[in-house]
Amino acid sequence: MNGACSARSSRPNASAAYRTELVAHGMLASMSGRGNYHDNTVAEHFFATLEIELIMKHDWRTRAEARRAIFRYLETWYNQKRRHSTLGYVRPAEYEVQVPQAA
Repeated sequence: MNGACSARSSRPNASAAYRTELVAHGMLASMSGRGNYHDNTVAEHFFATLEIELIMKHDWRTRAEARRAIFRYLETWYNQKRRHSTLGYVRPAEYEVQVPQAA
């Protein structure tokens, strides 16, 4: 197992069958410590925001319409204009300009 691929779980006592399946596919389990809910906070907040600000306000007829709307939301509002507390209340587009790029 080279560790090139891992599976993320917040359940420290995942089943033996699950762990065996990961090993069979050359994967490593990556689990947070017991009671550590902060590791997933940013992702959960993003999806909650997406649901409140966009999903609940619309009823699209097709999956393609929904995809276009989500893309527009992300590219024209969420990343360009919306300030993010996890970035020090800076817009993501501004933040990426400020932070030196990794080589």
